[in-house]
Amino acid sequence: MPKLAMLNQQGESIGKLTLSDSVFAVEDNNQVIYDVVKQQRAAMRQGTSKVKNRSAVAGGGKKPYRQKGTGHARQGTIRAPHYVGGGVVFGPTPRDYDYKVNRKVRRLALKIVLSDKVRQNNLIAVDALVLPSLKTKEMVTVLNNLKTEGKVTIIMDEVDSQVETAARNIPNVVTVAYNHISVYDLMNTNQIVATEAALKKIEEVLS
Repeated sequence: MPKLAMLNQQGESIGKLTLSDSVFAVEDNNQVIYDVVKQQRAAMRQGTSKVKNRSAVAGGGKKPYRQKGTGHARQGTIRAPHYVGGGVVFGPTPRDYDYKVNRKVRRLALKIVLSDKVRQNNLIAVDALVLPSLKTKEMVTVLNNLKTEGKVTIIMDEVDSQVETAARNIPNVVTVAYNHISVYDLMNTNQIVATEAALKKIEEVLS
């Protein structure tokens, strides 16, 4: 079973935390990660791109010239696609790019990412995060004590408005509840700072 050093907010080791093998010691599987990240990125797409077809562009209500006798090909409207200012053929229309990935696959991907963070010593466990005020400098002090680097994701067992407010002005620092973590977000972060309670709840959900 993987073990992490339990730290307090001052960065001091206060014991060891034993984690579950079924959640934090899972083998890598690049295909599972790829499938889930691809689905999550697809779900982020707005899907609002749109062009006008020949029925939506302005003008063209009148037949430009008579059917026969002009020497030109017959035309019904000057807003046909081959005219300048005409409609677009087979252009993008609003759509939803999201698609389904099985729950077991999503959970497995989450386990793989968390296990990888543990193996690389990029998961920092703290007993609790309690700030005396909403000031950003309080959170900066805590992160400096924990010796975090790069992008940091703070995982809490429940939403703490005080911690969230203190951290939101710090570049590359994100605060999230344990039940809102995603594979894409965890892959896009360098280090994870998680409370003991949050880690226990993650184990309960993913075990």
